[in-house]
Amino acid sequence: MFKDEVEIYVRSGDGGNGVVSFRREKFVPKGGPDGGDGGCGGDVVFFADPQLNSLGRYHNNQKFKACNGESGHGAQKTGRSGEDLVLDVPPGTMIRDGERGHLLKDLQCENERFVILRGGLGGRGNTRFASSTNRTPRQAEQGRPGMSRSIRLELKMIANVGIVGLPNAGKSTLLARVSKANPRIADYPFTTLRPQLGIVEIDLDRYVFADIPGLIEGAHEGQGLGDRFLRHIERTQILLHLIDCQVGGADQIIASFQTIQGEVQAYSPTLAEKPQIVAISKGDTLAGELELRRISEAIGHPVLVFSSHSGQNLNRLLGQIARRLRGIDGDV
Repeated sequence: MFKDEVEIYVRSGDGGNGVVSFRREKFVPKGGPDGGDGGCGGDVVFFADPQLNSLGRYHNNQKFKACNGESGHGAQKTGRSGEDLVLDVPPGTMIRDGERGHLLKDLQCENERFVILRGGLGGRGNTRFASSTNRTPRQAEQGRPGMSRSIRLELKMIANVGIVGLPNAGKSTLLARVSKANPRIADYPFTTLRPQLGIVEIDLDRYVFADIPGLIEGAHEGQGLGDRFLRHIERTQILLHLIDCQVGGADQIIASFQTIQGEVQAYSPTLAEKPQIVAISKGDTLAGELELRRISEAIGHPVLVFSSHSGQNLNRLLGQIARRLRGIDGDV
């Protein structure tokens, strides 16, 4: 199950108690104190696992507790510390305080670790209290309790290229053609119900493409699937805006572009200002260079017609994407 938001409750382990103990050995009269310390409670740790791309594992189980530390033992033996609780999350997970909502940590790097709660310290055994004036201490400390916290996890996928467009613009078909991703593809709207990631190799370099469900006019007001999935392309370097050539003539293509731009702008002006590549998918049925020139002038971006099925201009499109990712400007 794909989940990109979840609230969970976490608690670190309690520290073990110190103990009161005295040496009891043969031929050793009046043995002194030898009570050991309690072990520390386990920490709560988040780990950015590159093999994950969803928070679905936390959908049904939302309460987690690290192990407690063991109490101390005689012979000055310290109790075993509690095992840390390691919670695996996808890279790009933002950890927020569940009550106040402020950001605690943004796990953007693979294999990054973040200790959010420390376990309770173990209590001291009576050996710690021995002194020249108190040779038989009979007190020991209780272990410190662990800490608890309500946490909100939000996933923002990390990708180089974010693919946007109206439903059935050919986004999933392109991703399936250029990567090993296997998104759902059909000839009706909203076949993509959750973000999809695919790794694309271009000139021996590897890039991550993110395909989000199609937007429609009014998405920022909750129409269609809404704009909640736009968060997953906020970290991308560039946007690839696909327009279906079958929506109609040049005027309809321009209107389609403006619809998506308006929804992205309403969601985040910063996202709308990202570098864009605009491509017209599903063939070359436009009426020559004049129409393309008019579309380009109207939307303020050069445009390229390509086909994922036949491969027409596909390598040209990928080359343009690679150049933009490397910071090299150039027309399509």
